[in-house]
Amino acid sequence: MYPLLFRAVLSRFDPESAHHAGMAVIRALGAPPFSWITRAVAAPGPGLQVQALGLTFDSPFGVAAGFDKNAIGVRGLAALGFGHVEVGTVTAIPQEGNPKPRLFRLVEDRAVINRMGFNNAGADAAVRRLEKLRRRRPKTVVGVNIGKSRVVDVENATADYVSSALALAPLADYLAVNVSSPNTPGLRGLQAVETLAPLLRAVKIAADRTPLLVKIAPDLSDDEIQAIARMAVAEGLDGIIAHNTTISRDGLRTDAATVEAAGAGGLSGAPLRERSMEVLRVVRDAVPSDFCVVSVGGVETASDVRERLDAGATLVQGYTAFLYRGPLWARQINRGLRRR
Repeated sequence: MYPLLFRAVLSRFDPESAHHAGMAVIRALGAPPFSWITRAVAAPGPGLQVQALGLTFDSPFGVAAGFDKNAIGVRGLAALGFGHVEVGTVTAIPQEGNPKPRLFRLVEDRAVINRMGFNNAGADAAVRRLEKLRRRRPKTVVGVNIGKSRVVDVENATADYVSSALALAPLADYLAVNVSSPNTPGLRGLQAVETLAPLLRAVKIAADRTPLLVKIAPDLSDDEIQAIARMAVAEGLDGIIAHNTTISRDGLRTDAATVEAAGAGGLSGAPLRERSMEVLRVVRDAVPSDFCVVSVGGVETASDVRERLDAGATLVQGYTAFLYRGPLWARQINRGLRRR
């Protein structure tokens, strides 16, 4: 039903406007009495719990950063059956992001190109929302993804990340350091080990007891990924999120003119599936068995999630397929996992 509705109606709307409309519905589903009904229909159910990062996840499947940038839809997403919600990316300084249009569907590929540019209301606003959320005791794990403020020079990035970590770590179940978005100038350069290690060291001190993970790009070489993974272990991090969007446009079925018209930005969705599995295996081989590895990219079905878990992922995240699968996506995946 939903795929037909998407193709016939929803795909005609501007992607960013459609996202905001969808988020309004999700927020409504997180408030009583709608939340009671939604949770009764979509709760993960028994047998799917995962212990990781010192936390209990009701399902191994959660929402990747980027979907709920400002921590406004957590309760609704939890009611829909996601085992965790990673909010953000949050920056220390509020920012509008890149000029619109900045979000583009590639329907034939079940993919999206975005160059949002960390549009968010800033760390102080996120603190207020998370404080309110904590008072209501959310029924899901809430991670916070932090990034560099655009107005801050790369050489001052560490202080900027530390500022966000100090504010947000006390309210987060875990923190994720985003150094891999392609939409903030100079950001991916921070992934060089000699630059990344001191940054993560400083953020870890600021995070105190809150588990800390780093999110990497799929466009790194396997050797670079291994080096970051080993460094993360050596620096005492708690996990790696593998991975962010890609700047590659290889293997797309969408016609070249449409892809070119969309322009620069990170590609997400089904085309990342193969590379995502490769990156997962590289990371898993480089870290201890109890090190948390979160796999992201090209996940659509319960079989995809199971494949990631079997390949060594501790947790799995999705985002883009939500657009194509609809509001019962997490429910479908959780039911499929239970059947397995």
